[in-house]
Amino acid sequence: QPPQVTRHFHQLVATFILKNYPFVSILENDIAWMDDMEFARQMLAGINPTRIQCLQEFPPKGKHSVSTIKASDIENNLDGLSLIQFTLQAMEQWRIFILDHHDYLMPFVSRINANGVCAYASRTLLFLRSNATLKPLVIELSLPGFSRRTTSSRVFLPASQGTGAALWQFAKAHVTANDSAHHQLVSHWLHTHAVVEPFIIASRRQLSVMHPIHRLLHPHFKDTMHINALARNLLINAGGILEQTLFTGEISMELSSELYKEWRFNEQALPADLLKRRLALQNPAHPSGVELLFPDYPYGADGLEIWQAIKTWVTDFCTVFYKDDDSVRYDVEIQAWWSEIRNIGHGDKAHEQWWFNMTTISELVETLTTLIWIASALHASVNYGQHAYAGYPPNRPVQCQRFIPREGTPLFAEFLRDPDKFYVDMLPGRFQMTLGIALTEVLSRHTSDEVYLGCRPLNWTDNKEVKQKFKKFNDALQEIEKKIVQRNRNPELKNRCGPAKMPYKFLYPGTSNTRARGGLGAEGIPNSISL
Repeated sequence: QPPQVTRHFHQLVATFILKNYPFVSILENDIAWMDDMEFARQMLAGINPTRIQCLQEFPPKGKHSVSTIKASDIENNLDGLSLIQFTLQAMEQWRIFILDHHDYLMPFVSRINANGVCAYASRTLLFLRSNATLKPLVIELSLPGFSRRTTSSRVFLPASQGTGAALWQFAKAHVTANDSAHHQLVSHWLHTHAVVEPFIIASRRQLSVMHPIHRLLHPHFKDTMHINALARNLLINAGGILEQTLFTGEISMELSSELYKEWRFNEQALPADLLKRRLALQNPAHPSGVELLFPDYPYGADGLEIWQAIKTWVTDFCTVFYKDDDSVRYDVEIQAWWSEIRNIGHGDKAHEQWWFNMTTISELVETLTTLIWIASALHASVNYGQHAYAGYPPNRPVQCQRFIPREGTPLFAEFLRDPDKFYVDMLPGRFQMTLGIALTEVLSRHTSDEVYLGCRPLNWTDNKEVKQKFKKFNDALQEIEKKIVQRNRNPELKNRCGPAKMPYKFLYPGTSNTRARGGLGAEGIPNSISL
C-alpha cells in the first residue's frame, strides 16, 4: 500500500489540477502513481523509456567512485534468490537493471544546489521478476564530498509503512526529478530536436527539390526549424521556461551540451540503442537483427516493429533509384549532403570514426532509416505523453526543494511532526508546478494539420513503383496498429498498462485514421518534430 504520508497531499493537488486543467491520465486510477511497480513501469513505458539499462557489474562503478550499495541491501528483496544465486543467476542472466543519473550529474550538483534547490545524483537498481515486471531494489542518492573525487551517499530501501515508507517515497521523488530533467534536456531536446537540425539544413542546401532523397525526407522535416526557433526564444533560453522549472536551472543547456559529447549517430538506430543498453540480444533470425531481452518492454516491442517498417520502406524506395553501391558513391548531391552534415552541421564530431562512409546503399538506407526514426517515432515516444504523466507534478516532479532528512537532526524532527507538510515543502512551489503543467499540456497537443507516419499528399510523386512501395509501408503500419491494440489487451503483458491502467500508445502509428485530428490526447506518430 502507498504510504499515508502523501495521501492527503495527493487529494489536495489532484483536486486542484482536475478543477483547472484537462484530465491527466495518471490520475485515472487514483493513487496508483505511488505504487513501486508503476514507478518502475514508467522506465519502460513512460515518457523517458530510453535511459534504463541492464547493470553490467555489481556494485555499480562510476567514473570516479564505486557505489555504496551492498549486496546485503538487496538480498531480502530478490523474490527468494540467495546472494549466491544473485551473483550466479541474476547478474549473469541480465536480471538487474539500473536507472543511472549519477555520473553525468555529479560534476554539476554543487552548482545546482547553490541556487536554492536540493538535488542529488541518483542510481536506482531494479530486479526483473518472472512475470517481466521490474521491482525496485534500492535507491542511492549522492552529493559531492569534501574533495573533488569523493561522494557522500545514502541508500534507501523499499518500505510500505512507517517512516521508512515516507523516506522511500521522498527518494523516489528525487529520482524522478533527475529523470524529468534528463528527459527534457537530453532525450527530448538534444536527441531529437537539436541533432536533426544539421540534417535539415544540409538537405535544404545540398539536395535539389527534385532529388529523390529530398522527396523522401521532406515530410519528416515539417515545421522543425520553426518549432526549434520558438524553443530557443521561450524554453531553452536564459531565464526561459526550462530554467525556471527544472532543478538544473541556469546550467540546463550546459548540461545538455555536455551530454552531446556522448552522442553518436550510429547508436541512434533503435536496434543499436537496445544492444548498447543490453535490453536486446543480436538475433539474425529477427527482421531487425535483434531480439528483446524480455518481450514486455512496450517501447522496445512497438518501436522495433515501427523501425523495421520504416527500414523496409526506405530500402524499397532507395532500390528504385540506386541500382548499386557506385550509384551512391558517385551521387554528387548525396556526397555533398553527407559532407556538410559531418563536417559543418555536426562539426564537433567531424573526426569521429563511427560515421558511415556513405559509399554503399546499405549505409544510405541505415542513415535515412535512423533519421526518419528520430524525427517521427522517437520524438513521438518522448513528447506526446508528457501531459499524461507529468501533468500531475507529484508523479514526475521537476525539482525538489528539500533534502531528505537524516535521523537525529532538527530537520528529521520536523519531518516526524508533520510528514505531509514536509513532503509538500519538498516538491516545487505553485508557480513551478503551474508553469510545468501548462508546458506539458502545450507540448502534448497534436497540431490540427498534423501528417502522420505512412501518410502523404496524393500527388507527392508520379512514380508508380514508389507509390506501390509506399502503399506497402502504409499497410505494414496498419498491421502494427492492430498488434499494439492486441498487446495492450493482453493481461499477461503487465507493463503495457500497469497499476495506473494506462495502455502504451505513444508508438501507435495512427496511419489508419484519416480524419482530421489534433489536440490533447490525439493518437499517432507525426511524420516530423512539429512540436
